[in-house]
Amino acid sequence: MTLDSRLLEILACPVDKGPLLYFADEDALYNPRLQKRYRVHEGDIPVMLPDEADDVDDDEHARLLAKAAADGVAPTFEV
Repeated sequence: MTLDSRLLEILACPVDKGPLLYFADEDALYNPRLQKRYRVHEGDIPVMLPDEADDVDDDEHARLLAKAAADGVAPTFEV
């Protein structure tokens, strides 16, 4: 399963209220500004609690940005 496109259009980081990158194949939403990853439970339930977010180190951050560029992953909305 993947997140509904209408939901993706309004999903924002609960901390900085900015757009996220959605990696359907990794069941994750990523905020590159804060280097925080939010998991997507069972492919369609985003867990957007700040305390549940994973901190991403610099190597993983670089991997996710490269993956987003290679796969054409766009932010959930434009600022």
